[in-house]
Amino acid sequence: MIIDITKAILKINPNAKMTIRGQELDTCTIEWLEGTTPISKSDIQAQMPTEFDMAIEEVRLKRNSLLAETDYLALSDQTLSTEMTTYRQALRDITNGITTVEQANNVTWPTKP
Repeated sequence: MIIDITKAILKINPNAKMTIRGQELDTCTIEWLEGTTPISKSDIQAQMPTEFDMAIEEVRLKRNSLLAETDYLALSDQTLSTEMTTYRQALRDITNGITTVEQANNVTWPTKP
């Protein structure tokens, strides 16, 4: 997928400028722009997101969304309840100890008070 190829390239060179034509690394064409040093497809492949990378990213996206839903409660003119403080901390800690795809896919989400 082109997004994964782009992410892999930017892991190697965060300033890389390129145009990618095609969706799969093995068949795509990469045009390197603005003097960007070309990166070999084998080096790009080594940085492609794994199944775990994608699973943990999904957990982080959901966690961030749930935190955003309660951000207004954490403003300086609001008093955060103990329950809400505990909930928000549990969300922030949700990725701690996740090391497998199975764990990422089976997260137990805290209940919003």
